[in-house]
Amino acid sequence: MKDTRHAGATSQFKIRIEDKTHTGADGTRLTAIRDLTLDLEPESMTVLMGPSGCGKTTLLRIVAGLDDEFNGEIDMPPHARLGFMFQEPRLLPWRTVRQNIELVAAPGFGAEDLEKLAEAVGVAEMLPRYPQELSLGLARRAALARAFSTEPDLLLLDEPFVSLDERTADRLRRLLLQVWSARPTTAVMVTHNPREALQLADRLVLMAPRPTHVLAVETIDVPQAERDAAMVEALHADLFKRFPGNFSGG
Repeated sequence: MKDTRHAGATSQFKIRIEDKTHTGADGTRLTAIRDLTLDLEPESMTVLMGPSGCGKTTLLRIVAGLDDEFNGEIDMPPHARLGFMFQEPRLLPWRTVRQNIELVAAPGFGAEDLEKLAEAVGVAEMLPRYPQELSLGLARRAALARAFSTEPDLLLLDEPFVSLDERTADRLRRLLLQVWSARPTTAVMVTHNPREALQLADRLVLMAPRPTHVLAVETIDVPQAERDAAMVEALHADLFKRFPGNFSGG
């Protein structure tokens, strides 16, 4: 059985994956995901954490419809719009920033909407420029604007701040929360950074090693805007004690 997408009774997104296998470099069949079940709460930020290579990005690709070679189903509302922010900005180099955003923008998302969004993410002055003229930080901002321009029902974020210096990454995390709070939507994010996860998540999903499945779900009731560094460190210390395989001590 492959991906079956159909109307759900609510706005929740329901993920059921019996198994996902692929062929390794040596020709052997490897199971990446087995017996994974996850329901996404509307307008919440769900963050996935697990060992490197356990299948987190594979899971996002399945939800996005980019990989249909699995047994299970993804239950979502019909005609649901998706926004995807990849590990790399993936802006088309032959199009300006404005054109990259316009290419995927939702119907009815006009020039004024685009300019307001570009202003919110700090790339208003970059709209006529090409991706190769941007720093990595600005390219990530443009990619964030592109993802939100789809007016997504589900926003998928695959380590969007990886390879940035901590100062730039922290600014972009705060920017993400600011834009997401103004345009609330259901979101799923993958990260290897435990403090980033604890700063952003409403629900933290801890993934088991391959073949991955949901190991535990932790709900963080404190609003993101009220989490200071001391609180994040306290949450990190607590989860490290209980799930040392998912949280590094550093």
